[in-house]
Amino acid sequence: MGSTDTIASEAAVLAQTYSPLPVVLTEGHGVWVRDVEGREYLDALAGYSALNFGHGHPVLVAAAEQQLRRLTLTSRAFHNDRLAEFAQRLARLCGKDRVLPMNTGAEAVETAIKVARKWAYTRRGVPDGRARIIVAEGNFHGRTTTIVGFSTDPAARNGFGPFDGGFDTVPFGDVGALEHAVGPTTAAVLIEPVQGEAGVVLPPPGYLAAVREVCERHGLLLLADEVQSGLGRTGSTFACDDEGVVPDVYILGKALGGGILPVSAVVADDDVLGVLGVGEHGSTFGGNPLAAAVGTAVVGLLEPGDIQAHVRTLAPLLEQGVARLRGLGLRACRVRGLWAGLDLDPRVGSGRRLCEQLRLRGVLAKDTHGATIRLAPPLLITEQELGILLDRLELALRDLTG
Repeated sequence: MGSTDTIASEAAVLAQTYSPLPVVLTEGHGVWVRDVEGREYLDALAGYSALNFGHGHPVLVAAAEQQLRRLTLTSRAFHNDRLAEFAQRLARLCGKDRVLPMNTGAEAVETAIKVARKWAYTRRGVPDGRARIIVAEGNFHGRTTTIVGFSTDPAARNGFGPFDGGFDTVPFGDVGALEHAVGPTTAAVLIEPVQGEAGVVLPPPGYLAAVREVCERHGLLLLADEVQSGLGRTGSTFACDDEGVVPDVYILGKALGGGILPVSAVVADDDVLGVLGVGEHGSTFGGNPLAAAVGTAVVGLLEPGDIQAHVRTLAPLLEQGVARLRGLGLRACRVRGLWAGLDLDPRVGSGRRLCEQLRLRGVLAKDTHGATIRLAPPLLITEQELGILLDRLELALRDLTG
């Protein structure tokens, strides 16, 4: 079927929880994808960072293919021969002791919340059922009922209550407000080092280090949601590394599955993950041998540091490239690594309108919160390909601003 018929067929049977661009993709290699009519596009979204290593990375595809022929699922009722290596190498990459494997980013966040609460009851003496976690305005940690209960996005939250509470929300970037929110039953601070869904919102310089200090002084856990920001996106293995901050808990997902299947994990030391006992948490698919094989290959790509160095080399080119467009329809630009949030001025209109124009120019990006778009190409993009992306962005803006 062509694009029009395929989109109509989807609309007839799918719950309408997304409003995708009208393009039907069928093939992808590296940073390039192709639609059913044969048109080629540069993928500037990379599956919200799930495709950090591009489409069809040969190392990741080979790992998946080899494991598919051997064993895909055992459940955690039995051991498999791939999980130990994955956990060992991921723990070492994070500088932590233990790994709790899950599937999706939201599952990993939920897991970290459970761990923080159990830790508060068993290690800090917080009365059972009273642990609280501090979160930031503008957060996006997933779409489960617990998580949307502390979202400040009406579209994510409204109509899905009642919520369980237990969360205190403070402005992102305001250390004073965060410290003021700390109380006798506070267990942890849950934060994105860079707020991706909000539009690549960067923290003020020194903010993460200050949050780390507050947590240490008050005896709180720092939970870093690195689902979008981690695994090379900012030019460091983790966005927390950019300020030399080591959280108590890493929450990982998206790129951990190499764009091939959902893989997520909570990574922490013994004194944190050790609070969970047998039967207190789990997942049928978490840590399955196929996920472990792909996840091990992902860690293997990150261990040498070459990809992170490549991102650091290209980051100034992206930052300079979008900065020069400030007078051409961009009101503000935020760049960290190969990740940019672009706020549009009224001449351009909505972010959706710019994304539609980029699609016509052969670039796929996605809008967020009305007048903002995000750029997050695969990390293996070349300097030449980044130049193509920036040139086409300029042409799309000129199309819309006259």
